[in-house]
Amino acid sequence: MFDLAKCRRMLLNAGIGAAALMALVMPFAAEAAAPAVSCESLAQVALSDATIPLAQSVGPDGYHLPMRPEAPGMSLIGRFQHRLNPAFCRVAATLKPSSDSEIKMEIWLPLDWNGKFLGAASFGWGGDVKYDSLFNGVLEGYAIANNDTGHDSSGPDGEGGKFLLGHPEKMTDYAYRANHEMTVVSKALIQAFYGAAPSHSYFIGCSLGGLQGLIEAKRYPTDYDGIVVGAPPNPLANFNAAQLWPGYLVNQDPSRMIPEGKYAMIHAAVLKACASPVGQAQGFVDEPDRCRFDPKKLQCKGADAPDCLTKPQVYLMRQFYTGPVNPKTGKSIFPGPARGSELEMYTFANGKPFHNAIDLYLYAVFQDPNWDWTRMDWDKDVATAIATVGPQMHVDTDLKPFFDNGGKLLLYVGWNDYHNPEELIDYYKALVKTAGPESLKSLRLFTIPGMNHCAGGAGCDTFNKLGVIDAWVDKGEAPDRIVAQKIENYKSVRTRPLCAWPQVARYKGTGDTNDAASFDCVAA
Repeated sequence: MFDLAKCRRMLLNAGIGAAALMALVMPFAAEAAAPAVSCESLAQVALSDATIPLAQSVGPDGYHLPMRPEAPGMSLIGRFQHRLNPAFCRVAATLKPSSDSEIKMEIWLPLDWNGKFLGAASFGWGGDVKYDSLFNGVLEGYAIANNDTGHDSSGPDGEGGKFLLGHPEKMTDYAYRANHEMTVVSKALIQAFYGAAPSHSYFIGCSLGGLQGLIEAKRYPTDYDGIVVGAPPNPLANFNAAQLWPGYLVNQDPSRMIPEGKYAMIHAAVLKACASPVGQAQGFVDEPDRCRFDPKKLQCKGADAPDCLTKPQVYLMRQFYTGPVNPKTGKSIFPGPARGSELEMYTFANGKPFHNAIDLYLYAVFQDPNWDWTRMDWDKDVATAIATVGPQMHVDTDLKPFFDNGGKLLLYVGWNDYHNPEELIDYYKALVKTAGPESLKSLRLFTIPGMNHCAGGAGCDTFNKLGVIDAWVDKGEAPDRIVAQKIENYKSVRTRPLCAWPQVARYKGTGDTNDAASFDCVAA
């Protein structure tokens, strides 16, 4: 059977223009699956606690995103967007599961549907619909939905977590209800439009979106068949505390402040001490969990200088790597970032609170915009945060119902993320211990050398997340080795295998170090 979506992608890659494309594919378009009803009729679909203000047909090349570079690692499919959309039905809905809820969502329904549904997660504090994600989804033939997590980021209280003040129901929407309600409404609209339910449903997200994916798997194990979870800040209260930790230390003693330029010097010293020859050439530590670099090696022998650290600065770097510890119990609150991620550290130690983290404590935990983070009690305040936010935004290690339902879970995180992959490795181990060894058939973890938070960095950060989870669920092809790319100036300059933990990628000793074929996945 003629595959219209595949043909379109091939022609777009070849640079065929909009008019020429339509002339080529229209003779075959009749073979594409036809919707059961008109797009506009979806405005009349009866939905519980939801209204549909927009149901609009969009023709080929009828929707144009702003022309801006896309962060490839954040993309659902791991490539740059094409600018020519296929024909689709655009539906906007407003969901009101509580009297104080107002969740805005959209679902885009391609006319040549591949039979599957994709839920796209939010990022950061959310607050808007992610049209990049919707655009990418319909290009692949997916019915795809996204939502604003229940608040408007353009309003007077839209920045960060201000919308939570005095609105507990909006906290519930933000934490998990918006995504679940979006999923329920999306499946109802898919059934109404195509006359069939999706054959498979996937959810993909990173950062907050990664935590949203874990929450979906925990609370609603039948919503999705496959979930891709990137760098989940879990538990959120603990992780946000770790993001405030270095800034807090600098405020207690300003002499600890490390000038931004020194972090490159520290990073270079870590590379020299811990990276393989390949890693040194490409700019990242290959296996950071094997690195034991002590910043004291950089301590100044005399006066402060650009190529050394003062004693207070050495203290700060050691605390960076350790992460906050409860002063009463001596237990780690959340581990600090891995060695090799020094270029990302200044943001958290410039004397100002990291915006996402401080907002959680100001607006969700204490409901007080004037709460003084520089006087944080690392025992009582963190305990309060865990008790307040934890019930909604912490996922424990029992995902057995999701696995028993056939669900597949792909976890990934970058070694240069502020989120130390060793924490996610421990979580992975606990998942297996709770669900049993059978869960290994449904669970994979990838720790990515050189990748920053969800994307960026010197490593190969771009891979086809959607293709990987679809092949796993639809064809049973469990991902043990994924070829990822490093994109520069819209071109792939390097490939490298991502190896399912506990394996790691190591250079064979011969061949092009920029080619994934020159690496094996081996036991660490």
